[in-house]
Amino acid sequence: MSLTQSPLDSWLPRVPLGAWTEAAVDWATASLGPFFDGVATVVETLVRPLDDLLTGVPAVVVVLVLAGLGWWLRGWKFAIGTAVGLGLVAGMPYWEETMSTLAQVLVASTLALLMAIPLGVLVAENRRASAVARPVLDLMQTMPAFVYLIPAIFFFGIGTVPGVLATLVFSMPPGVRLTALGLRQVDKEIVQAAESFGAPPWMVLLRTKLPLALPTIMTGVNQVIMLALSMVVIAGMVGAGGLGKVIMFALSQIEVGSGFEGGIAVVILAVVLDRLTDSAGDRFPSARAQRLAREAA
Repeated sequence: MSLTQSPLDSWLPRVPLGAWTEAAVDWATASLGPFFDGVATVVETLVRPLDDLLTGVPAVVVVLVLAGLGWWLRGWKFAIGTAVGLGLVAGMPYWEETMSTLAQVLVASTLALLMAIPLGVLVAENRRASAVARPVLDLMQTMPAFVYLIPAIFFFGIGTVPGVLATLVFSMPPGVRLTALGLRQVDKEIVQAAESFGAPPWMVLLRTKLPLALPTIMTGVNQVIMLALSMVVIAGMVGAGGLGKVIMFALSQIEVGSGFEGGIAVVILAVVLDRLTDSAGDRFPSARAQRLAREAA
C-alpha cells in the first residue's frame, strides 16, 4: 500500500465492500442456522461412513479393487502401475490419511457434479441463465482457493464439513462449463432430425443431446475430481484431516520427510483418479453416442 495519497484518490468514494460482505455473513449465520446445521449433518452422514469403510478394510483390498478397475478401463499395464503406486502409499505411514482424503474427494466431487451437470444443461438451453452464470463462474474460478475457507469456517466451524463444502464450491465451475460446452457442440442436424420425428424437448435432451455430449461431460467430471483433490489438501488448514493435515503439520514443523511422503501420496492418488476418470470417458466414444442418437431419432 502506498503511504502517500494522491489528490485524485481523495475525491474517489470508498466502497465498503468488505463491510457489506461481513454484514451478509453475519446475517446468514444468525438467520440460517438451522439450514447450515442440516447441511453439515448431510455432509457428515455422507463422509463418515465412506471414510470408515475405506480406512476399515485392509489396504490390500482397496489396492486390488482399484487395480482391477484400472485393468478393466485401461488394461493390465495401468493395473500394475496402480497396484505399485498404491502399494507404495500403503507402505508409508499415511494410508488412513490417504483414504480419508479419497473419501472427502469422492463426496465433494459427487455433490459438485449433482449440481454442476443440471446447471450446465440449464446454461446450455437458456440464454438468460447463461448470461447470469458466466460472470458467477468467472468469479468462482478466479477467486483464490484460500478465500473459500473463510465463510466455510464462519458457517460450519472447524472440521471436515467446511473443508468438503469449500471443495465443492471450488471444484464445481468446470463441470458446469464443460457440460454446457458439450451440449452446445452437438450436431444441430441430428437434433433437428430428432425434433422432426415429434420428440418432445426432454426426450431430445436425454436421448440425443446428452449421449453426444457425454465425452465432454466426462472431461468435466475429470476436472472436477482433480480440483477437488487439490482443494481437499488446502482444506487441511481448517481441520479437514487427511493428507492436508499431514502436509500442513510438516510445513509448520519443517519436516521435509513427512511432507515429501504426504506429497507423493497426493500425486499417486491424483494420477490414479485422473486416469480412471479419463478412461471412463473413453468408454463413451462419439461413434457410440451418434448411434444412440440415431436410434432415438
